[in-house]
Parts: sequence; structure tokens; C-alpha cells
Amino acid sequence: MAATSKTAAKALLETVFNVEVPNHELLKLVYGAYLANGRTNHAKTLRRGEVSGGGKKPWKQKGTGRARFGSSRNPIWRKGGVVFGPLGNENYSKTVAVRTKRVALRQALTLSHKSGSVVIIDDVTTTGKTKDITALLAAQDITKQRNILLVVDHKTPELTRATNNLEGVQLTQATYLSVFSIMNADRLLVTKAALTEIEKWLGA
Repeated sequence: MAATSKTAAKALLETVFNVEVPNHELLKLVYGAYLANGRTNHAKTLRRGEVSGGGKKPWKQKGTGRARFGSSRNPIWRKGGVVFGPLGNENYSKTVAVRTKRVALRQALTLSHKSGSVVIIDDVTTTGKTKDITALLAAQDITKQRNILLVVDHKTPELTRATNNLEGVQLTQATYLSVFSIMNADRLLVTKAALTEIEKWLGA
């Protein structure tokens, strides 16, 4: 059964949940880097030398009055090769310093806290039943929220199974928080144990 009692107002660590005015450019940088690092490179186009056909010269070099062409697979021809298209080996990843990421995480948590999105709960225990998590959300009166981020100190197979089939509910471990998940969440449900992990991780 999921624990449904909400903790009393707990003083959140100032250096994590109440930092200076957030730097929106920094948040955008880290948010964009997260998306870029998850981007795949499956798209591939064929260059002139990779397109089948075109081995025969379309017409003789001189005497026709037309422009010289050596292959019908020239990029300016229909069914020709593609110039500057993706080759399937592009690297879209972006590197962001660990310190920069942590600053952005503190700022994202600060924005969520100031907007009233952060809710501290005692604990979440379940036997793997979806109804346990549904009861927890109902107790917090947030069942109508579109995106809910449930933050725990560590994942268990039962928690994963209980949240997998709930639309709009994402389960994450405290030390795997990202600016992307925080900024996209309408409500952050954080257990006491997870809060301790976050403050230990980002509070320095």
C-alpha cells in the first residue's frame, strides 16, 4: 500500500531550492543539451556515387546544343544524389560541465519550489500494484495533473511496475534528476529519503 500522508512543512535547503534569480540562458543550454544527447542519427541520404545507375553518359559531349553532362545521377537531376544530406554518422551530443549541470538543477528546483510544484511525502511503498500509486496521487489531490514526477531515493522493481502503466507519471531516482524532467513536470512528488539524497548531492 502506498503511503499517502503528506509531511508537515519541511524547511528545504536554501542552497538547493532557493538560489539566486535563475539564469534562463543556462537552463536553456542544459535543457537543449539533454535533448541533443538523446538524439539519434538514423537518417541517411545517398551521395552521387552511391545512387544506382548513371553509368552511361546521357548524350555526347559536343554537337547537341545542350549542357555537358557525364551522369544522370548528378545532384541537380531528378533521382540524382543528395548534396550535404545526413550520412548517418552525425554526432549531435553536447558536452556540459558537471558543475554547470548542478547549478542548472538547483535553479530548476528553485523555480519548481517557488511555483508550488514541489510536494514532500513520507514514503512510497507498493507491492507493484498500480492502484497503490493511484491512491497516493488521489491523497495528494493531484490526479488531474498532466505530468507528475515521482522522485525516490532508489528504484525498486515493484515501484517501476506500479508506475509503468500510469500515463503522465514518471518515476526517477534522486541522483538521476535532470533539468528536462524537472522543467516538464507539473508536480514533483519527492519522498523524504529522496530529499535527503538531493540535498546531499546538490547542497555542497
